[in-house]
Amino acid sequence: MNKLLPTSTAGSLPKPSWLAEPEKLWSPWKLQVEALVEGKQDALRLTLMDQQQAGIDIVSDGEQTRQHFVTTFIEHLDGVDFEKRETVRIRDRYDASVPTVVGAVERPNPVFVEDARFLRQQTQQPIKWALPGPMTMIDTLYDAHYKSREKLAWEFATILNQEARELEAAGVDIIQFDEPAFNVFFDEVNDWGVATLERAIEGLKCETAVHICYGYGIKANTDWKNTLGSEWRQYEESFPKLQKSGIGMISLECHNSHVPMDLIELLRGKKVMVGAIDVASETIETPEQVADTLRKALRFVDADKLYPCTNCGMAPLSRRVAKGKLAALGAGAAIVRGELLA
Repeated sequence: MNKLLPTSTAGSLPKPSWLAEPEKLWSPWKLQVEALVEGKQDALRLTLMDQQQAGIDIVSDGEQTRQHFVTTFIEHLDGVDFEKRETVRIRDRYDASVPTVVGAVERPNPVFVEDARFLRQQTQQPIKWALPGPMTMIDTLYDAHYKSREKLAWEFATILNQEARELEAAGVDIIQFDEPAFNVFFDEVNDWGVATLERAIEGLKCETAVHICYGYGIKANTDWKNTLGSEWRQYEESFPKLQKSGIGMISLECHNSHVPMDLIELLRGKKVMVGAIDVASETIETPEQVADTLRKALRFVDADKLYPCTNCGMAPLSRRVAKGKLAALGAGAAIVRGELLA
């Protein structure tokens, strides 16, 4: 991308109320069979238009065709029984009833490739596609087969690599792996977390990214954030390792969080997607607030490597709020772009 400060979103955008119940994670579909396929494509076109009108440069599907950023991918794999459920602690934060790994995990068919091909047909802009990362996938399952978090993560990395290669062939410009678990399991990140990510990107020629955040604005996440004190230094654990890795871009949370901005310095040389939109608040940022976050970040990342972004996905927000936040991101980046080019 030749444009200075190209904007993008970290992941999900709200779904239209006719497709799924709004402002809710894991919201069931309101349509079935062929009507659902058509409805998802209509929603994808709508979310693309919202991004374009807001001045977003690197567009995405807004995750319109999936109920959840991790589960939907796992639903398409063999070896996982969704009827056999166990309660596990998710990212050391809250208990959830999750499916069980009962056999060897395999990907019998592509998961998002048709959706990516459809998005590619709708626009000439660069497109980004999000996949769950290996560590975050294993954290949302009960493993009764491999009985090893590391072994299961390596299996998922191989599967993700298969999907990523096909997404690249379908015309995706940036493949992003979502790894919120990187902010929790520091020893595992160091021992094998980054290595499994590198396995997932093996052989790719397109841009690659990892998104590490503090989660959606749901109660379990906000309660956890309240225990983290005045400085959130979790990134200090993973950034040095990621800086040395083959991952091209790092997407992180900044605006309205307690992440010290100077931690970005640990990524020097990498492209950095700086979260300048708070997804845990209904308040719509002003363009000037976005610009201020970006100016602060520019002390620690070169302008040609700064990619203004959102902190996380916006699925739980109302469409009105999300559209306002997108517009603020586009306008705020334009302010700073103008200053840099003046």
